[in-house]
Amino acid sequence: MAKKKSGKKPLGWRILNALMIILIIIMLCVVVYEWWTNKEGKFVHYEEFGIEVPVNYEIHGIDVSKYQRQINWEAVRKMEVGNIRLGFAFIKATEGLGNVDSQFRRNWKKAKEVGMPRGAYHFFLATKSGRRQAENFIRTVKLEPGDLPPVLDVEQTYGVPTTKIQKEVQEWLDVVEEYYGVKPILYTNVVFYERYLGEKFDRYPLWIAHYLQKERPRIGRDWHFWQYSETGNVNGVHGKVDFNVFRGDSSDFRRLLITE
Repeated sequence: MAKKKSGKKPLGWRILNALMIILIIIMLCVVVYEWWTNKEGKFVHYEEFGIEVPVNYEIHGIDVSKYQRQINWEAVRKMEVGNIRLGFAFIKATEGLGNVDSQFRRNWKKAKEVGMPRGAYHFFLATKSGRRQAENFIRTVKLEPGDLPPVLDVEQTYGVPTTKIQKEVQEWLDVVEEYYGVKPILYTNVVFYERYLGEKFDRYPLWIAHYLQKERPRIGRDWHFWQYSETGNVNGVHGKVDFNVFRGDSSDFRRLLITE
């Protein structure tokens, strides 16, 4: 009796098929990656701003402090280049236990007068009590409907152990959230977040600084704001200024604002 032929393909043929499938998967991944980077990271150079701007974001903004000196907020609000306008500003309010930014009260008042959505931030000193720093911020900043949530800027360790930093940061966030009735935003850079904060603070809205790639900030968790440049130019502002985008549309932005 003649032997039946095996239905199995030779080993070499099976290996070739597997390699072809892997190649197709890689190609699909490349296509998806390119689509994603084009979707979120298309940069265009604007001479007036002096930087490349990620134009695929709807809402753009700046952050300022005393280092920009007296700002002409009307000129800031009116500046429009192509279809890019500035739709929010984060303003430094306080630092440490008792310091108040010398331009804060003026910036806070003038930004509101021109209808610029505004947010106030506290520069955190890891060597000091988180609660007492929160009290400094609360004494200084009166938030109103239409303002952004309070922001904690934490980006330096000053030699303080990680556990201590986390404890004091959490204390600041807890005190401020209880007082204002809204969850604060955390500001930091990618390396600091991953090394010293991480998963313990993933429940807070994130404003992340990252200048090293154009697609999007290199961080695995969700984020709300991206500070992508620190060398921009804006009408009415002396010197260079940080540029940011909001990740979302106008409806998402309105939902983030304080309502009462």
